[in-house]
Amino acid sequence: MLRTKIVCTLGPASDDEATLRAFLEAGMAVARINFSHGDHADHARRIAIVRRLAAEMGRAVAVMADLQGPKLRVGRLPPDGLLLTEGETVRLIDAPASAEPGVIPLPHPEVLRDV
Repeated sequence: MLRTKIVCTLGPASDDEATLRAFLEAGMAVARINFSHGDHADHARRIAIVRRLAAEMGRAVAVMADLQGPKLRVGRLPPDGLLLTEGETVRLIDAPASAEPGVIPLPHPEVLRDV
């Protein structure tokens, strides 16, 4: 039994059947799909091809769905930006904007509560 698994990230560069077959022949155990890129139809098509090829080759291959996590955006900063130096302490505030030096607006109160 193998203790190491080869995980291959699938995308536009590995979008053809020959490449996917080569991945399987080389030992791919997990096909990783990055759902941050592409659309549902592309992902479904790739998964179907991998499953069909794996079945033809008598191989078990897992599909790993890499889902996008939450995106946090800071609020509006001064027009000239905010210069931070290494080691400087900054303060995060629950506000849509700030022009105060050393202050970063983070309009996500739930994050500030949890930090």
